[in-house]
Amino acid sequence: VKFNATAAQVIYDAADPYTRKVVIDKGMVQHIAMGSPVVDELGVVGQVTRVYPLVSEVTLLTDRDHAIPVLNTRTGARGVAFGDVTTHVDAMELRYMAANADVMEGDLLTTSGVDGVYPPGLRVARVEKVERRVDAVFARIYCTPLALVSGAGHVLVLEPLANQIPPRPPADVPAVVPRRGAAH
Repeated sequence: VKFNATAAQVIYDAADPYTRKVVIDKGMVQHIAMGSPVVDELGVVGQVTRVYPLVSEVTLLTDRDHAIPVLNTRTGARGVAFGDVTTHVDAMELRYMAANADVMEGDLLTTSGVDGVYPPGLRVARVEKVERRVDAVFARIYCTPLALVSGAGHVLVLEPLANQIPPRPPADVPAVVPRRGAAH
């Protein structure tokens, strides 16, 4: 799969101490689009959430309001990883996984591609700790992002996946339905 990407430099962290966002030096002038995935050489950094003429705001994976569909590369199980600042600043939590789910420390999580935002197969995080309690339906699964979410200097902004999907055929064109008994 081929992706169009734009190199960008992180120019500063967003001023709000309750969010995990950075500002990059590319914007509308450089054709940066809302929702674009942002990566570094190690994995997913976050997603473009605001675009201005010359700069863009990127919400990092570790932001408490950020969620990313992931795939456990060892088991093939899908899940959703959320930003989590309860354990330490740059952490994530794999939520809504059954207490008996096959998840182990060290498992690699990649993008699943089901959200139409992130292409499948980009490295996201590694499982750091799994807490299973008998009285809980879901396990507490803590993850560490692989990308340099704190202190990243340079990133790549990928073209949104939605821009790479061919357009739907016009609604007024009737579908061709083979007749019964017709030779193929």
